[in-house]
Amino acid sequence: MARQQTETLPMTQQSADGHSRRAQWGAEKPRPPLPAVEPPASNFLTWLGGLAITATILAWLAYMARTVVMGLANNDVDPMPAVRQSVFYILLMSLLTFSALMYLTARQGALYRSRTHQRVPRADLDKHFADISPSITVLVPSYAEEPAVVRSTLLSAVLQEFPNLRIVLLIDDPPNPTGEHARQSLDGCRALPGEITQWLQEPAQRFRGPTVDRRGSADHDEIILVAQEYEWAGAWLRDEQRVYPIANTGDDFVADEVLGGLASDFEAIAGALRQAADEGAAIKRNRLYQLQQRLQRTFAAEVTSFERKTYISLSHEANKAMNLNAYLGLMGRSFAVDVSPKGVILTEFAADPDLVVPDSDYVLTLDADSVLLREYCMRLVYCLEEPGNERIAVIQTPYSAFRGARTRLERMAGATTDIQHLVHQGLTYFHATFWVGANAVIRKAALNDIEVIDFENGREVRRYIQDRTVIEDTESSIDLVAHDWTLFNYDERLSYSATPADFGSLVIQRGRWANGGLLIIPKFWRHIRARRKQGHRVQAAEIGLRVNYMASIAWASAGLVALLVLPFDSRLLSPVIFAAALPYFLALASDFHRLGYKRTDVFRMYGFNLILLPVNLAGVFKSLQQAATKAKIPFARTPKVNDRTAAPATYVLAAYAIAAFSFYTFARQLVLGNTTNAVFAAANGVLTTYAIIAFIGVRNSLVDMVVGAWQWIHVPRKQPAPPQAQEAADNDWEAVLFFGPGDPRRSQTVPDWHGAPTRWAGDDRRTDEVPSHRLPEEGRSQV
Repeated sequence: MARQQTETLPMTQQSADGHSRRAQWGAEKPRPPLPAVEPPASNFLTWLGGLAITATILAWLAYMARTVVMGLANNDVDPMPAVRQSVFYILLMSLLTFSALMYLTARQGALYRSRTHQRVPRADLDKHFADISPSITVLVPSYAEEPAVVRSTLLSAVLQEFPNLRIVLLIDDPPNPTGEHARQSLDGCRALPGEITQWLQEPAQRFRGPTVDRRGSADHDEIILVAQEYEWAGAWLRDEQRVYPIANTGDDFVADEVLGGLASDFEAIAGALRQAADEGAAIKRNRLYQLQQRLQRTFAAEVTSFERKTYISLSHEANKAMNLNAYLGLMGRSFAVDVSPKGVILTEFAADPDLVVPDSDYVLTLDADSVLLREYCMRLVYCLEEPGNERIAVIQTPYSAFRGARTRLERMAGATTDIQHLVHQGLTYFHATFWVGANAVIRKAALNDIEVIDFENGREVRRYIQDRTVIEDTESSIDLVAHDWTLFNYDERLSYSATPADFGSLVIQRGRWANGGLLIIPKFWRHIRARRKQGHRVQAAEIGLRVNYMASIAWASAGLVALLVLPFDSRLLSPVIFAAALPYFLALASDFHRLGYKRTDVFRMYGFNLILLPVNLAGVFKSLQQAATKAKIPFARTPKVNDRTAAPATYVLAAYAIAAFSFYTFARQLVLGNTTNAVFAAANGVLTTYAIIAFIGVRNSLVDMVVGAWQWIHVPRKQPAPPQAQEAADNDWEAVLFFGPGDPRRSQTVPDWHGAPTRWAGDDRRTDEVPSHRLPEEGRSQV
C-alpha cells in the first residue's frame, strides 16, 4: 500500500493536498476514545435515574390535573376556540414529555446493563475458535467515496483476527465516469483490494500456520519462540502506524487505535510470555497453539471487490440497500457471465461457472466511513454462538464518534452520536433494539428467512434489506422481529464512525434520518396485532420505545414549530410543565459529562436542534409525500470531503428566520406582559443565533445563500445529443441479431427491467466497450 510520512501538530489536521487545517475555536482537543467497556453505573446514579422517571410522570400528571380539571372547573378557559387551543397544547406537551420519558427509560436500561456486563476473557475467545472456523463476509458498500476514507475502513476490517474472514468492497460508482475526479476516485477504490492484499503479504507469509504441538506443556524455548513472533508483529504494526497518512480524525483513530492498539496488545502478550519463560511457568502447548493461531488469523483476510453496475441483470436502484441486496442474492451461487450487445448478464450456471460467489455463516455490513476496533468480529460472533442466543439475528455495537473533532459542529454532532449509543444500549434492555446500518453482524440464515423474491420485467430481484425507505435498517428490524428473530446491542464500544464536519453535510445526513419513520409504523402495528392474536404479550416499554424511535422526529419538529409560531394563552404555560422537562435536561447534562463533554452542551444541543428544525420537517414531509405517491426516495450519501459542503440556501434562510421571529415574538410578548412567553422566545432567539454563528458560520451562511440564489436563477444550457448516435444505433447489427428486428431496445431509451428509465446497457456503459464474446478461461474468478 502506498504510504507517506506525515506530521500532525496539536489541534491541526492535514488535508488531502498536504495543507494543514487549524481546528476551530471551541472544537475538541485530541484525546483518546472512551474505554471499550462502560464503567458500571453506581447505585446512586441508577437511583437518580429512577427518580427522574418518577418525577417526570408525576409532574405531567400534576400539569394535566391543573390545566384540565382545575382549569375547566374554575372557567379559566374561554368558550370553544380556547378549549380547542388548550386541547392542542396539552396534546403537544404530552408528546414532548413522552419523548423525554422514553429517553430517561432507555437511559435507565443502559445503566442497568452497564452493571451486569462482564467482558469475556481473551482466552475463552481463543479456545472457542481454536477448532471451529465460522465464516464471515464483510460487505462494505461504497458510492463516490474517497479512497483514503475507504482504506481506513478496510484496514480495520482486515485486522479482525477472525478465522475465516472475507471482505468485499461493493463499489457502486458509475463504471465509466466522465469527470476526472470521479474517475480517479473510482480507480483508487478499485485498486484498494490489491493494495491491502500486498500490504498483508509479508506478515501473512510469516504466520502462515501454527508450528507447535498441542499436547503437554511448553518448554522455555517454545515460549520464547512465540514471544519473538509477537514482538515482530508488534514492531511491524508500529512501523505501519508511524507512516500511516493522516488527513482527518478518522485517520488518527486508525493509526492510534487500530494499528497502534493491536501493536500494544501484541507487545503486552510478548512481554507476558517472556516473563512466564523467565519464571519457569508451565504454559500448555495448546495455549501457545491458540496464540499462534491469533497471529495467523490477524493477517490472513481475503479482500476483493464487486461492482453490480457492471451487470445489466442486477438491480441498479440508487440506494445502499439494493447495493447490498445485489451481492447477498448472489452468495452461495454460481453463474455464467454472458456478454450481450448491450451489457453483461449473469445467468445461474453450476456446471462450468465463470463466477462463483461463496456463501458464509455470517455477514457483516460496514459503512465505508466506519472503523472497527480489534476483536469486534470475535466478540460479537462468540456472543451469537453462546447457548440461548440462537434466535439473535443481528448483533452490533452502536457506533461512537471519533475524538478530536476539528469543527464545533463536528463536535456537537459527535456528542449527539455518543448520546445515541447510550440510548441504543438501553433499547436492548427493553427488547426494542433497532439495527443501525453503520455496522452489524447478521446471521445469513436470518437474512434468508426475510428474503423476498420479486420478478420485475422478467428478471429476478432478491431483497433481504427493504429499500422502500432510506432508513432501510429500521424497516428491516421490524421484518426480523416479525419473523421471531431478535436484535441485540453488544454492551461495548467497538465501532466508530465519522460525523459531519459542516452544516451542508449535516443537512444531508439528518434529512435522511428524518425520512421514513412514519412509513414503518403501520408495519410495526400489524406485527403487534399479529403477536397479540397469537397470545404473546408485548411489553408497553417496547411499544413506547419503538414508536418514539420512529415517530418522535415528526411530532417534536411539529411541536417546536407550534411553540415558536402559535400565540398560545400564557395561562397554559405552567411552571409544572417546566418541572416535567427538567429531569430530562438534567439527565442529558449528566450524560454529556460522563461521555467526556461539557454539561453546558445541553444548551448547545438545543440550539443545534433549532437550526436542524427545517431539515427534520423536510424529512417528515418527504415521508408523507412518499406515503401518498408510493415512490422511493433516492439514498443521499453524507459527503466526506476535506473542503466544506455547501448547504441549501433554504435551510440557511430558515435558520435566520427562526432567530428573527423569536426575537420579534420576545418583543411582542414583553409588550403584552406575557413574561413567560417572552423568556421562552428570547431563549430560542439567543440559542438559534449562537447555533448560526458557531455551527454554520456567518460567512459560510452568506456564501451558501448567494450560491443558492444563483442556482435558482441560472438555467444550464442543455447539450444536444451528437447526430452520430442515432445513426450508430440504427446500424447496430449486433443488437439486431440479439434483440431481433424492430425491438425498440436496440436503438431507443426505454425502461429497463428494474424500472428506471435508462439505456438497456445501464446508465454509464457504452456498447463499444463491451466485448461480444464469452469471457476467456483466464477471466473466470471467484468474487
